[in-house]
Amino acid sequence: MSVFQQVLIGPLKDIGSNPAFFGEVVIGGILAGMLYSLVALGFVLIFKASGVFNFAQGVMVLFAALTLVGLIERGAGVWVALAATALVMIVLAFAIERAVLRPLVNQPQIILFMATIGLNFFLEGFGEMLWGANVKKLDVGIPDRSFMAAGMQINQLELSAGGIAAILVVVLAIFFQKTRIGRALRAVADDHEAALSIGIPLKTIWVVVWSVAGLVAIVAGIMWGAKSGVQFSLSLIALKALPVLILGGFESVPGAIVGGLIIGVGEKIGEVYWGPLVGGAIENWFAYVLALAFLLIRPQGLFGEKIIERV
Repeated sequence: MSVFQQVLIGPLKDIGSNPAFFGEVVIGGILAGMLYSLVALGFVLIFKASGVFNFAQGVMVLFAALTLVGLIERGAGVWVALAATALVMIVLAFAIERAVLRPLVNQPQIILFMATIGLNFFLEGFGEMLWGANVKKLDVGIPDRSFMAAGMQINQLELSAGGIAAILVVVLAIFFQKTRIGRALRAVADDHEAALSIGIPLKTIWVVVWSVAGLVAIVAGIMWGAKSGVQFSLSLIALKALPVLILGGFESVPGAIVGGLIIGVGEKIGEVYWGPLVGGAIENWFAYVLALAFLLIRPQGLFGEKIIERV
């Protein structure tokens, strides 16, 4: 069999001979993709409302998870710790607006981006100082075991995480489209000065959107922390969210969902069926190669608006 046949025909034969296993791979990819989408949503929320690419979103996920597990380890119940963590993330949003965003209003976007890089390293160091650097186990009561369904083995923790992520995505989509605050956020995203001229308080909007992004970070931190433990490498999942944003579009909530699903399913299928042919590790670079292809073909993403500049 030629190399071409091995790459294209071989995996197709494997899929046809064991469709149940292929179903397991696809479901695993969908569930992983929903978690990627959850992290990407934090980026989308802030970028839509302020035009700021928040490099610190991954560390916000880590900080939320560290705070939650730290409070639980100190004797707080899960629900008390969850409420306290939500309060911490809201207070953090107020602090970011007052100390970082407000002094930099009307500054170039690159300045705000660099400010979020500084915020990233501050939160990472602050979280380590408060809660320590050891890997922590996060148990939120969802059993990490598998069950059989239609001949497929499905992990209950991953299924619960994917379901919670899907519900949150739907809630956020409705929030943006149907509520008064959501419409105000979209107005601010379209034109800051026009929004101010009709009485939309920019500072309040920024606090709201950073608070919502912080609450999203809590959910993402819980799901990822329960799956792989709360550790500082958790902040690196933000790097996997970047290809999701490139595929879906930086301002699109549906784009974050679709982009996450494409990458989640694509990297699982690639790793399982094509990985053995190239020595494995496809899952590590698949998302970035796909994002590069999109940048060359459709740089605005699947759901982004094409920008036409007339000279």
